[in-house]
Amino acid sequence: MNTDTDTRFPDHGPVCRSIAGLLDGIDEKHLASPTPCPEYTVRELLAHLVGLTLAFRDAGKKELGATTDSSPGEALPQLEDGWRGALLTQMDGLVEVWRSPDAWQGFTRAGGVDLPGQVAGIVALNELVVHGWDLARSTGQAYEIDRASLEATLSFLEPAAASAETGDGPEGLFGPPVRLPDDAPLLDRVIGLSGRRPDWRPGE
Repeated sequence: MNTDTDTRFPDHGPVCRSIAGLLDGIDEKHLASPTPCPEYTVRELLAHLVGLTLAFRDAGKKELGATTDSSPGEALPQLEDGWRGALLTQMDGLVEVWRSPDAWQGFTRAGGVDLPGQVAGIVALNELVVHGWDLARSTGQAYEIDRASLEATLSFLEPAAASAETGDGPEGLFGPPVRLPDDAPLLDRVIGLSGRRPDWRPGE
């Protein structure tokens, strides 16, 4: 299995490297700043990333328990000391786990939801791509991300956006989709389908 080119089994490494590249640009002054997630400041967004990287690492290993059973909507996540090291270590673990074909087979659990391994791997990628953009935009940093990750995320978001637009499904995975022209930048199209405004800036 070539995880660099097969969009059914994408490599989580490039997006995790993109997120890792943002961490040195974040300091105490950013933590109370707003994010595109209305309920989260940067502090809660970072805590959410810490939690989801742990959960999807364990989901890939099929090690089900407290980390995979908790719904992210139960309470605002709390950012613990040592979050930078934890996030970097957990992203490395997540990447390694999902490079194994076994992670994509059978069923697993994440966020308290049972789902096929293949779906869980794509959900993990989507969470990383979108929340990486949230973090970059909230802290005033550029977000460089590989095309393969964006294409895989777009393919994942398109069906939910189409269902929302026709009224056949919920409003979208993160909110009502914002449809952009096909010639718009791929990252902007992905972010729009996730329910965010690609031109969002802090304070808006």
